[in-house]
Amino acid sequence: LLIRLALDPGRLVAADRLAGDLWPGYGPEQAAPADSGNALQALVSRLRHAAGPGIVEHQAGGYRLAVDPGDVDATWFERLVGEGRAALAAGDPGAGAARLGQALGLWRGPALVDVEDAAFAAGRLARLEELRLAATEDRIEADLALGRGAELAPEAEELATAHPLRERLRGQLMRVLYLAGRQGDALAVYEDTRRLLADRLGVDPSPAL
Repeated sequence: LLIRLALDPGRLVAADRLAGDLWPGYGPEQAAPADSGNALQALVSRLRHAAGPGIVEHQAGGYRLAVDPGDVDATWFERLVGEGRAALAAGDPGAGAARLGQALGLWRGPALVDVEDAAFAAGRLARLEELRLAATEDRIEADLALGRGAELAPEAEELATAHPLRERLRGQLMRVLYLAGRQGDALAVYEDTRRLLADRLGVDPSPAL
């Protein structure tokens, strides 16, 4: 319940929607609550007891998590990423790297791991994980603009191995290797990427790569 409300921090979530998200289906081993409204009220009561009476507010037809959106780490992460990207676009890679590093430092493992199988979390989970990876690429771009090279190699190699079809990461790895004086390895990464793209997707590398 707390996580579901935190996906819409400070905003009213209709009680019917909450009940549908928390009890989306029932099988032979899980009976539906006799009254989902009462079951939801019981969960709210337990949450208030655990986190404080003012944490959840009841308003007409629903409930809201009574926090500032910036107090939710996922929301704060997205805000910092936006600030970091804005700094990069303004030609300030130092500020961009700092904001993006701060954003990525909020992570402690996978997103929404406690509700990873819940239907209501699927879209937000995928979005957060994609934004995390894109923010990492942006931070590497900022570091490259600041003249950092060889020290980025271990991270860039790990990321490119984990995401072999992501051309931006592969291109960044090639640049990192080149700056580290490993031109042969950079060319090998290109050839490996070209082969993977052809074998798995039937396409050629982009002009940028």
